[in-house]
Amino acid sequence: MKPYVPNIRSGLILVGVAAFAFASVAEAKNVRWNLSLWGKKRASTSGAHAVVEDVEAKSGGTFKIKIHYNSLSKPKENLDGIKIGAFQMATFCAAYHPAKTPTLGVLDLPFLPYKDFDSKQATHEAVYAHPAVVKDMQRWNAKILMTSMLPEYEMMGKGKEPRTAADLKGMRVRALGGIGVAMKNMGAVPTTVPAPEVYTMISTGAVDGVTFPFTYAHAAYKVHEVSEWFTSNMSLGSVTCPLVINTKAWAKLSKEHQDILWNARLAGYNEYRTVYKKADAKNLPMFRAKLKEIKLSDADLAALRKAGAQPVWDQWVKEAGGKGIPAKELFDMVISKAKGM
Repeated sequence: MKPYVPNIRSGLILVGVAAFAFASVAEAKNVRWNLSLWGKKRASTSGAHAVVEDVEAKSGGTFKIKIHYNSLSKPKENLDGIKIGAFQMATFCAAYHPAKTPTLGVLDLPFLPYKDFDSKQATHEAVYAHPAVVKDMQRWNAKILMTSMLPEYEMMGKGKEPRTAADLKGMRVRALGGIGVAMKNMGAVPTTVPAPEVYTMISTGAVDGVTFPFTYAHAAYKVHEVSEWFTSNMSLGSVTCPLVINTKAWAKLSKEHQDILWNARLAGYNEYRTVYKKADAKNLPMFRAKLKEIKLSDADLAALRKAGAQPVWDQWVKEAGGKGIPAKELFDMVISKAKGM
């Protein structure tokens, strides 16, 4: 009988497989991600913070996400960073670069008739789950986790006061997405600049007014410090600024960690409910004490919406549809969901 001689090659393979399996388990149990944001911690990023905290708590510390402000990417380049895997998570605003994610333009339309917080959340999530939007995001290796639930936009500025719809004519206004189109329709001169640049734009007179989510963003970027007036009942609309995940990083997560991260978005939404209310309670009295509050009459609001709603909606459906986007289907779904139907 021949003496037993161990198969060294097979043994090495088994050792290698075992080592790989051990490394995979260790990696699965100790996930460390980076999340790119800009500005500083504020109401619109509180949801991301809540997600991070919920993930760490529910995973028992095996899944941690580190939030970075301004150090990983510029606001207009976060989606590019997600595409190349420079970081695993980020927030971006579709209106900063509408050509990159054209399907999301439907959520940037002005004067969408949201019934309440729940209807806005349901509307955004329905759009994010639409096959055309999923495909659009796949071009950027991105998966949308949740929306930032930005409140309706109002104006703040100095100099000429927009007391009537006609007063907007000739005004230089920082306005994004469909709100910018609506402003242009009413004779204003819209410009698109990232939020961190707004303070300088107002203080130097480069723009006359700024449209921002009311009230938190005006305070977060200290626009009130260099302004003279603010509007409180224009309700111009909002923009979509989703929190996204790199799809390759997502695929590497264990099923347990995927479920924890996906469900953490609910903690984010609950945080937004609380934080936006607190921001209004703090900021509105401060604005009223320092600035002149402008409320448009019912007649002027009607004129504003006549010029800024249906014509802009129709234009988007026509132009987006011409690019192969199921624009009418997306728009009809948004209107239905927004009304809580």
